[in-house]
Amino acid sequence: MRGFGLLASSTGVTCAAALALPLAPPAAATASSAPPGASSATRPQVAAHAPGGTQSLPLTSLAQDRAPGVAEQGLPRRDVRHFSLVGVVWDDPATELHGRVEVRTRATATGTWSDWRELDAHNRDHAADPGTTESTSGRVRGATAPLWVGDSDGVEVRVRAETAPEAARTAPARPRLPGGLRLELVDPGEDVPPSANRARAGSGEPAVLPALANRRNAKPHTAPRPRITTRRGWGADEKLRDKGFVYTKNIRTVFVHHSDTGNNYRCSQAPSVVRGIYRYHVNSLGWRDLGYNFLVDKCGNIYEGRAGGVSKPVLGAHTLGFNSQSMGVAVLGTYSGRQPSSAALKAIARLTAWKTGQYGMNPRGKTYLKSGGGNLYPKGKKVRINVVSGHRDGFATNCPGKKLYAKLGTVRAKAAAYQGR
Repeated sequence: MRGFGLLASSTGVTCAAALALPLAPPAAATASSAPPGASSATRPQVAAHAPGGTQSLPLTSLAQDRAPGVAEQGLPRRDVRHFSLVGVVWDDPATELHGRVEVRTRATATGTWSDWRELDAHNRDHAADPGTTESTSGRVRGATAPLWVGDSDGVEVRVRAETAPEAARTAPARPRLPGGLRLELVDPGEDVPPSANRARAGSGEPAVLPALANRRNAKPHTAPRPRITTRRGWGADEKLRDKGFVYTKNIRTVFVHHSDTGNNYRCSQAPSVVRGIYRYHVNSLGWRDLGYNFLVDKCGNIYEGRAGGVSKPVLGAHTLGFNSQSMGVAVLGTYSGRQPSSAALKAIARLTAWKTGQYGMNPRGKTYLKSGGGNLYPKGKKVRINVVSGHRDGFATNCPGKKLYAKLGTVRAKAAAYQGR
């Protein structure tokens, strides 16, 4: 059942469309015999580039150079159509991939192959709550975190199952690797001019919502809306997502994430990164829309995430078990070992001050949320949590990365100051 203005309960009830999203067919790519440093002039040519789309390639067994008894799948080096973001998916979202996933890619501009880069295989903590319509749609798949690699036209991937510890080898054997492993190569497409995007959608929504000034008659402990690039502004193809919007009751907590897509992007590329994540979440993972409510780049630009209105309590799919009465904000990048920029922290604080102020929440305070089920708290448990929390506060995960998590105290203080506290 679809519906507008539908309220989700504390268990995160959603309404998702019955229309299944078609998966892109595997690309007709062939293995490349070009050496790693081959130029674009000498390497084989593939099909003409049609911007915007996903190539989905099944992984196969890799027999060469593997240790006896080790399960390994992948794809040998090959030419493919242009892409900028890469991830690996598998059939069952409840199955975890216990192993190592690595890719290397060839830059379109230079023909140079990258080093091997690891994808985060433990990504199930970013998802709709268990038992909700979105999570039980039959379309959802398990997946790694996506990685932004920039414009590329060659790829190689290997997925190796971890070796069980000696003490655990007497336990019942688990599947070495999940079934249905596929490589997803996402081309985010080109930016859509704001005027053309408005005409296509038949709406007068601007590409950018300007920052609002403080009002003298504003309610106490509120803050003005910051500058936000709308979905139209970053070029969302609204035909990809499910129709309709789903809402939760209010916003009591802001969960801060990192997108874990790597830090190798320019701020001018951030709209493309957002479009890539959007396509990956919808076409590859089978979600109804982009999972995060908002995204922030390292220059401090804020982007609207899941559709439904920036001022409304849109139900996201960002913190498994705690999507109801919360909001998910993802900083583009990986912050396990790199410090987040001061501009990004300031943007999170301004966004948090505005959104929590709408519901009378103190960014330096604590609140209670009811768990929808996860690996830290059982379903139905009331949990006392910070109003501004990291993803790891609701689920056992590395997200939002050690360095970003350590800065959440700064975000809380700034957000409270913006509210005049």
